[in-house]
Amino acid sequence: MQQRHRFSFFIAKISSLFTARRYALEHRIMQMWESRGFWAWLLFPASLLFASIAGLRRWNFKWGRRAVERLRVPVIVVGNVRVGGTGKTPIVIALVAALRAAGWRPGVISRGYGVQFTGTRCVQIQDAPHQVGDEPLLIAKRTQAPIYIGVDRVAAGHALCAAHPDVNVIISDDGLQHYRLARDIELVVFDERLGGNGFLLPAGPLREPLGRRRDATLLNQNESISPRVSAMQLQQLRQQSGLGVDAPIFAAPLKTGFAWRLINPLEQRALHTFVDQKVGAVAGIGAPERFFDSLRRQGIALVKTQALPDHFAYSITTFSQIDAQVILITEKDAVKCEAILADQPDARLWVVPVDAVLEPRCIDLILDKLRSLAE
Repeated sequence: MQQRHRFSFFIAKISSLFTARRYALEHRIMQMWESRGFWAWLLFPASLLFASIAGLRRWNFKWGRRAVERLRVPVIVVGNVRVGGTGKTPIVIALVAALRAAGWRPGVISRGYGVQFTGTRCVQIQDAPHQVGDEPLLIAKRTQAPIYIGVDRVAAGHALCAAHPDVNVIISDDGLQHYRLARDIELVVFDERLGGNGFLLPAGPLREPLGRRRDATLLNQNESISPRVSAMQLQQLRQQSGLGVDAPIFAAPLKTGFAWRLINPLEQRALHTFVDQKVGAVAGIGAPERFFDSLRRQGIALVKTQALPDHFAYSITTFSQIDAQVILITEKDAVKCEAILADQPDARLWVVPVDAVLEPRCIDLILDKLRSLAE
C-alpha cells in the first residue's frame, strides 16, 4: 500500500511538472502576442500567408463558391477573433436569459471541445464532461436550454430544430469562423487584452482581422471596472479594429456571485467570508489570472494559485499538493471536478460562479434585429 501511494505521488509530480511547463509555454506565447516585438515581426510574413488563406476561405463562402446553409430559425453567433478564452460562455448564458425574458425560446449549439464523437449529440445535465465538453455542460446546467453539440454546427442546428420545434432562435457558442452556418447576428467578444498586437496567427493572437464585420462588439471585463466601456478602451479598440458606427461596442462585465461548496451546492458563502482563511485558487480556463485577480479584489490573499491550460483534464491528485483550508475554482472547472472527486470528495473546494451583465442597449439591439427578421 505504501509503495502504491509513493507511485501515485510520483506520477502526480510528473504530471504537474508537464502541466506547468505547458502552461508556461502558452503564457509566454500570449505575452509575445501582446506587443510587436522581435518574434512577432519575425513571424509576420507567416501571418500574411495565414491571412491570405483565411481571406480566400471567407471569399469562397461570401461569393457562393462554397455552400452556406440556413436553419429554419434565426441564428446568433457569439464568438471571438482572438485565440483563447475571452469569456463567451457567461455571455451565452446571459443571452439565453435575456431572450427568454423577452418571450423568445432559445436553443444553443456548440462544438464540444475535446469530445471524440461523430454526428451530433444532445447535452443532458447528467452527462460527463468528457462526453459533451465542459462548456456545453455548464451552459446546459445553468440555462436548462436545449443544447446540441457537433463538429458540424449546421448539422447540430438541424438536429436541435428537429427535436425541439418550439425553439425559435439558436445561439451558437463560438463558431464565428464556421462560415457554412448562415447567421443573422454576429457578436464578437473581447476581454481586457483586446486585440493584442493586432497581428494574425502566428505573429499575433488573431484568427481574423479585427475589422471583420459584426453586428456588435462585447467587451468582457471584470466587475471592478466601470459597467460602461471606458473612453480609453473604446478608443483603443476602435483604433485597432477600424470599426465604424455600424458596429457598436457594449460592456459585458463579469459579476461574481456567492461561492458554493462542491460537495454540497446548497452550502453557500459570500466571497468576503474567506478573507481570514488560508485560501488557494485553481483555474483551467482561457485566462486564469483574470479569475485570480477577481478574488484578490474581494480582499482574499491567495496563498497559492495554480493556473492550468484551458479545458484541463482534472484528476484526484490535482489538488493534493495544495496546502490550503479553502480552494476556490471556477464553474467551468467544477463540472469536471464533480465526477472526478465523486469517490474521494475534497471538502476544501468551493465554486465561484460568474454572470455576464449585458447592457440594456445591447439586448435592445439584438431584439430589434430579431423582430425585423420576423416581419
